[in-house]
Amino acid sequence: MALKATIHKLELSVADMDRSYYGTHAITIARHPSETSLRMMIRVAAFAAFAEETLEFGRGISAEDEPALWTRDLTGNILHWIELGLPDDRLLRRAAGRSARLTLVAYGGRAVDVWWAQNRADLARVKNLTVVEVPFEANDGLEKLADKYMKISATIQDDEIMLSDGKTTVSFKLITKTE
Repeated sequence: MALKATIHKLELSVADMDRSYYGTHAITIARHPSETSLRMMIRVAAFAAFAEETLEFGRGISAEDEPALWTRDLTGNILHWIELGLPDDRLLRRAAGRSARLTLVAYGGRAVDVWWAQNRADLARVKNLTVVEVPFEANDGLEKLADKYMKISATIQDDEIMLSDGKTTVSFKLITKTE
């Protein structure tokens, strides 16, 4: 018998002073059995960082043809594809061809640097790709925010992301990878 996804409920309030975006999102997160709490919270942090009214979670780990997060227009065209982790460069090139904008939110500490060194040259040709890294130091705090029912406020100012549930606060900047 296959394991079922664990359902998490999230109320995410975003105050992004850098982009003048303010909104509250009631989100149901289906956490795949193979997904760690860290990866789930990286998805939440990415949602906060790129929040807009039409941003939504994809089917994630269980669907290679969908990203972790995406924004689509009314016709179904993908405006922004947001992927997580350290995927194969072929997946990123394929996603770049299907979307107007592609962002990779990498995480994993030293593994990100190794992955970037191996893939930087190939990915330089993908013009609509931006690669950002969640600093390793944020991982413990992000995992502490994970719960079955979450109410998290996200404040973004001067590229600093601060996530808080009233008990735990995590603050970090996404590191943009460049050639």
